[in-house]
Amino acid sequence: MSEPGAAPSILAIETSCDDTCAAVVTREGEVRSNVVASQGLLHERYGGVVPEIAARRHLESLSPVVDDALERSGVTLEEVGTVAVTAGPGLIGALLVGLSSAKALAAARELPLVAVDHLHGHVTAATLAPQHLEAPYMCLVASGGHTFVARVDEPARYRVLGRSLDDSAGEAFDKGARMLGLSYPGGPAIDRIAGEGDPDAFAFPRSRPGTGLDFSFSGLKTALLYRTRDLGEAETQRRAADLAASYQRAIIDALLARTGEALEREGVARLSIGGGVAANSELRRRAAELGEEMDVGVSVPDLSLCTDNAAMIAGAARFLEPIEYPGYLDLDAFARSA
Repeated sequence: MSEPGAAPSILAIETSCDDTCAAVVTREGEVRSNVVASQGLLHERYGGVVPEIAARRHLESLSPVVDDALERSGVTLEEVGTVAVTAGPGLIGALLVGLSSAKALAAARELPLVAVDHLHGHVTAATLAPQHLEAPYMCLVASGGHTFVARVDEPARYRVLGRSLDDSAGEAFDKGARMLGLSYPGGPAIDRIAGEGDPDAFAFPRSRPGTGLDFSFSGLKTALLYRTRDLGEAETQRRAADLAASYQRAIIDALLARTGEALEREGVARLSIGGGVAANSELRRRAAELGEEMDVGVSVPDLSLCTDNAAMIAGAARFLEPIEYPGYLDLDAFARSA
């Protein structure tokens, strides 16, 4: 049970892809619970997420996950003051499961509801305890579906300065892992094997589209494809660690080069990194080194706040205007951000 007189907490739901997530977060940004039911093993046999299967599993898992989040938090449903939910972007079927459930939970008690953009959750993840990052700050978001660098002058909104024009960094990791015969998801698999390889063994391109802060990873992916074809299957397997280390280094170099340029151009003294790729060990290490070189404070959220989770959705909801009952009953999900 929460303490008497405590401000009502936020119950958040996140089902944008293949993880069923619920969390309870206080108005001050304390994460009371953050529950994630992963579907990774379910989709591994297909080498990627199957939208219909993901949506059906969300239907089965969401109620138990919400119950678990409430129990772990010590907060009852009657003590929840706001419901927050991811409205997009993501897999539309998966999103609709979470959105419908959030509407029902909120409407049953005529509570306000906050519709949150999934990417906004990644941008504000570092504002949660114990970091409590304050604006202004620069944010690099690198995930399976999106890669961008943005300036945050107030946590209610952010301004994108550069984004990937083709593959996201996470997509590049997943496709690269598939070429190397590694398991899904590809990011963690490449991170593990890269530690045994030489990052200078192969020269991969660091593509730069134009003169701005945009990213491009399709050329790097193609370069790995051609290299594995030239090496052949047996030699690719023998040199997998070196290939993974060199490929990972190229992705991290591109991410941090643009981020460093954004920091210098904007004159911002704080940096946050979010998204699933922020769990990568080399990115976390080298981001800290970049901070030291540029005299910039670097906040990288706990691993549990990097991959998809509901705590970051509640974190963003703290800064957004809620929709009062019954105004959200006709709210719809969206597959892509504007």
